[in-house]
Amino acid sequence: MNLQKPESPWSGRGHFTTLALAAAFTMALAVTSSGCASGSPKTQELPEIALPATWSTAASPTTFNSVISGVVPATSLAQWWQKFNDPLLSTLVTNALQANTTVRSAQAALRQSRALRDVQAAGLLPGVSASASAGRSKSGGFEASNSFSVGLDASWEPDIFGGKRSALNASEADALAAESSLADVQVSMAAEVALAYIQLRGQQAQLLIAQNNLTSQQETLQITDWRAQAGLITSLEVEQARTASEQTGAQIPTLEASIAKTRHALAVLTGQPPAALEMLLAPSQPVPEAAQDLALSIPAQTLRQRPDVRAAEHRISAALARVSVADAARYPSFSISGSVGLNALTLGALSNGASVVSALLGSVSVPLFDGGAARAQVRAQEAALEQARIAYQSVVLTALQDVEDALVALAGDRARLTHLKSAATAAGNADLLAQNRYSSGLIDFQTVLQTQRTLFTAQDSVASTSADVGADHVRLYKALGGGWNTENITRTSTL
Repeated sequence: MNLQKPESPWSGRGHFTTLALAAAFTMALAVTSSGCASGSPKTQELPEIALPATWSTAASPTTFNSVISGVVPATSLAQWWQKFNDPLLSTLVTNALQANTTVRSAQAALRQSRALRDVQAAGLLPGVSASASAGRSKSGGFEASNSFSVGLDASWEPDIFGGKRSALNASEADALAAESSLADVQVSMAAEVALAYIQLRGQQAQLLIAQNNLTSQQETLQITDWRAQAGLITSLEVEQARTASEQTGAQIPTLEASIAKTRHALAVLTGQPPAALEMLLAPSQPVPEAAQDLALSIPAQTLRQRPDVRAAEHRISAALARVSVADAARYPSFSISGSVGLNALTLGALSNGASVVSALLGSVSVPLFDGGAARAQVRAQEAALEQARIAYQSVVLTALQDVEDALVALAGDRARLTHLKSAATAAGNADLLAQNRYSSGLIDFQTVLQTQRTLFTAQDSVASTSADVGADHVRLYKALGGGWNTENITRTSTL
């Protein structure tokens, strides 16, 4: 009887036949099971929010220009701080955007998000690994034997129901949200530096006013003292003049301390030790004034250029993709794996074709009972999606409020500053007249005291309100979403 050795299913034509059968079996299961999949959310429409056609405060052409139907070009918001025509301010903002720790942390978060996106993208591809081993074993009285093997292993999980693709979409949306968050940090940082710088110049102006008023009051005190020695007035007027002089002098150390603290804040914002900018910022400079030719874009355009609104949009996309991931987890998963290698008792025998070992495996895993955990996970992700949509609505409404509040504040402070400048001019004239009339003995000292107090208050109000107007411009530029540079963000990804 002639017996023939059966052909190995892993060699020759049988090997490829088995491969084909396994692949066909796996794909058949996939197609059959796909009919069970329920539709996951396919839309990412943003929540409906009623947007105004224009800004309420910008309706008056004498106050602001408004972009309507493209007739007036909107003011460029890139590097808006240069509109203050203060080179030192521009330098400080540039340094802060490069060296501030919050900005650098946001840059690192962006790089992390992009790396995680690449991790998800790699999961869609087959995985291949190499292995090698050597061993020596002995059993009982038998001689010890060696074994050597080398091989390649490959595996792939077909994304039949789109779970991995949805996970990649979620990571991509997270990366875009991180990019927008970095832009939002840049906007906030530029505004914070500008606000601190304007505050510093306002404080320096107030200090100079206080020093000038102190000098004037000391001169008045000297005149009062001479008149008391001549018997023209009593010591009451002398003590009143000294009181006014000392009260003004008491404000100077407070202003000097505030100036030092603001300098420290600016240094830290630019990534330096607190005392690093002391010499640079010590000389007093006027409060920077922004250009008055601001042209506003319509609310819808403003929202599109605000990075926090964009970040909220991307978070909705990420939440939507995670709903699809959770939904895909309810259905079967498939995998195909295989290996090919050499196995022999000696190293030399590894080159023998007879030592080839190969294997192929196709598998499917079907969730049968999990106590409702998968469906609960879908509901959880749907709730997270709803939270993202509500958060988007909140961001949009806050953005609209930020612009309207900034416009109201700027218009109000501009009008207030006009009146205060007129009042300061009148107070200066009144003080000069009072000094001359008092020296001639035509009025009493109470009138001099009152005019000096009025002058000091008016000048101090002009200085503080000038700083407020500058700060209002900064807040308006920030509310409009200006100050971030997509080129800087793109360059960050390569670091």
